[in-house]
Amino acid sequence: MTKADEMPPAAAEPRAGGAGGRWAALVVLCVSLLIVTLDNTILNVALPTLVRELGATTTQLQWIVDAYALAFAGLMLVAGSSADRFGRRRVFTGGLVVFGAASAWAAYSGSVGMLVAARAGMGVGAAMMMPATLSIITDVFRDPGERRRAIGVWAATSGLGIAIGPVAGGLLLEHFWWGSVFWVNIPFAVAGVLSARVLVPESRNPAALRPDPMGSVLSIAGLGLLLWAIIEAPVHGWTSAVVLTAGGAGLAVLVCFALWERASSHPMLNLGFFRERRFSVATSSVALAMFGLFGALFVLTQYLQFSLGYTALATGVRVLPVAGLLAVIAPLSPVLVRVAGTKAVVTAGLVAVAGGLWQLSGADVRSTYGDVVGGMLLLGLGAGLVVPAALDSLMGTLPPGDTGVGSATNGVSVQMGGALGVAIVGSLLSTRYQDRMRPPLAPYRLPREVSDSVLGSLGGALGLAERVGGTSGRLLAQLARSAFVSGMGLGLTVGAAVTAGGAVLALAALPSRPSPDRSERDAPHDRSEQDAPHDRSERDG
Repeated sequence: MTKADEMPPAAAEPRAGGAGGRWAALVVLCVSLLIVTLDNTILNVALPTLVRELGATTTQLQWIVDAYALAFAGLMLVAGSSADRFGRRRVFTGGLVVFGAASAWAAYSGSVGMLVAARAGMGVGAAMMMPATLSIITDVFRDPGERRRAIGVWAATSGLGIAIGPVAGGLLLEHFWWGSVFWVNIPFAVAGVLSARVLVPESRNPAALRPDPMGSVLSIAGLGLLLWAIIEAPVHGWTSAVVLTAGGAGLAVLVCFALWERASSHPMLNLGFFRERRFSVATSSVALAMFGLFGALFVLTQYLQFSLGYTALATGVRVLPVAGLLAVIAPLSPVLVRVAGTKAVVTAGLVAVAGGLWQLSGADVRSTYGDVVGGMLLLGLGAGLVVPAALDSLMGTLPPGDTGVGSATNGVSVQMGGALGVAIVGSLLSTRYQDRMRPPLAPYRLPREVSDSVLGSLGGALGLAERVGGTSGRLLAQLARSAFVSGMGLGLTVGAAVTAGGAVLALAALPSRPSPDRSERDAPHDRSEQDAPHDRSERDG
């Protein structure tokens, strides 16, 4: 007999009684989710500040961003199964505590290495939170129509976090030190923990399999080695032995991970999910949309500040159209799915992302904000269409007892898509930037430290140009900006090609119309501890 079975029906667990209780629980979940998405875009606006304050190179900026995504993606599947087994609210609130503590650590980091470690800690907390929010929503909103609306609100919250993050980050950076962009998470975390205890019902799957720590270790190791090879390639050379060895080892470890999961009696990732075309293609579509969006945001915030000369706040305001349009379109995506079908909406969204990346790749040193805003709007439109439509398709394939692991699988695709976008677009930018900068600088035989700073980032080159001043300083600044824009164009062009390939995949393989939800076909396996008899009859009705 499980503890859930021993618990009396009228135990003092909070109940999401009726529609009001369900939507109140959704508000708590979404406000807590806000800090996860808020942090991504706040950090993007702060990247140039980290170059100036901590001397971070482009490669180090990639690690600051991707350390979070790597921990997030590597632990999310284990966190999802743990939430199903030990209690979704319990894991969710634990994640809030970890996220808040790691945010305080990040705020007072004194070096790039310390900040990377703190960002990884934030990723651990986010991994505990994200799958729990979706599985709680899926458990509380049993009616398919209500669930679609709830998921639309959830997706819109993500868009809202992206929307307000750049402006909030700009405001904080204008008035406080750079660590304030992390400190702002703490009040949200505290409020989320206190509210969840009152408003969010506890639920679990008593039949859930035990966690799979070996699978988690293999996934983190494989993804970490692969990301290291991509991010460090501009430093060591794309064909260097260390990069090829790390990349090959990462792929080999990921193969071992797949074999382990296939043989395990309690896999954290059920590979059988991917036999369902609706699940596998939807997961890939979300990953590719995030690949384009986060890869573009990584370079655009630097372009707007370093190349066009905007302040952090002005940059936040100018990034707002991307996130604002995403937030507006996301709730409309499920409506469009009912009218046009999943295939049409997801394909159109990926085409829009690819078109936005292509338009942005044409920017040069003479471009203005007006020349790039159209591409930014296409990015927001495309992501807003893809994520809710693909997510509803994905979640509809899962039985209720597997929603934690299934939603975690979606979260992994989001984080790894974004991490690969930052890694690949950023590394292509760095490679082109260094290739353009090295030959003109070679005759000057700069000291190693100065050369590393100039070649490491556009911010480092502009800092030296300002110190040198005069004609030499202006020429160095022009050369660096030209090299950066050229590298940005290369990275975004490759991103556009990858995302366009995703659109072709969605058009060819994604079902036009969703089949009946698995949750409607199968008997429920979940047991919600708060379900009183009248709650069950309401759901059944």
